Amino acid sequence: MARVSDSIAREALAEFLGTLVLMTLGLGVVAQVVLGGGKFGDYLSINLVWGLAVTMGCYVAAGVSTAHLNPAVTLALAVHRGFPWAKVAAYVVAQMAGAFVASAVVYATYYEALSAFDGGTRQVLGPQGTAGIWATYPQPWLSTWGGFIDQVVGTAMLVGVIFAISDRRNAPPAAGLEPLIVGLLVLAIGASFGANAGYAINPARDFGPRLFTALAGWGGEVFRAGNGWWWVPIVAPLLGGVLGGWIYDLCVGSRFPRQEQA
Repeated sequence: MARVSDSIAREALAEFLGTLVLMTLGLGVVAQVVLGGGKFGDYLSINLVWGLAVTMGCYVAAGVSTAHLNPAVTLALAVHRGFPWAKVAAYVVAQMAGAFVASAVVYATYYEALSAFDGGTRQVLGPQGTAGIWATYPQPWLSTWGGFIDQVVGTAMLVGVIFAISDRRNAPPAAGLEPLIVGLLVLAIGASFGANAGYAINPARDFGPRLFTALAGWGGEVFRAGNGWWWVPIVAPLLGGVLGGWIYDLCVGSRFPRQEQA
């Protein structure tokens, strides 16, 4: 029992650190672009760095926990790939904690730039709104239902392709290249589906930073903004991840001859 607990602890720490690296780099580039008024990057650089951030986070954690770094991935693996349900809560808590701590790191690093930008008055939305550096918010045109579909589609794409990459019966990349491919996948999703609401596609990526901003001066408005948007980047990615895994297995994974199954 102790050995099982030690294993879960090691894996959870790897998930924490991998998510911390991912989120620090990802949030950092958004802070640089927003607070720099576009002088130090643009939407393309945001997409590029988020993709690289995923790659770096995966390389940090892959050897210990296989680098889920995302509750939607963890849930999909538990539903479709036999990942132990006993580990799910520890992984998710570690991922949320990593995202929360990363938010604090970026806040401390950019505190002076943040205060220069908004005059010390923390605003969620608007010309001086800065909460979007940390969490995602929908565009004015986006309905809650439209945003829900957006997150389901993006996360289904993420998990479905991850299942393809990790399926040894298919055409897997060379050993050690999986994190790079996943990073390119996230870059592609961001470039394709980022306009509506910032492509959270990861409950930890959104809720950890949102909780941090609520405690760090932006207040409860971070949960009320966007017609109470906060729950969409949690529930929709969880559903989308399970759906994406199911679609891959239905269309591809279940089509391999039984003797070839890994």
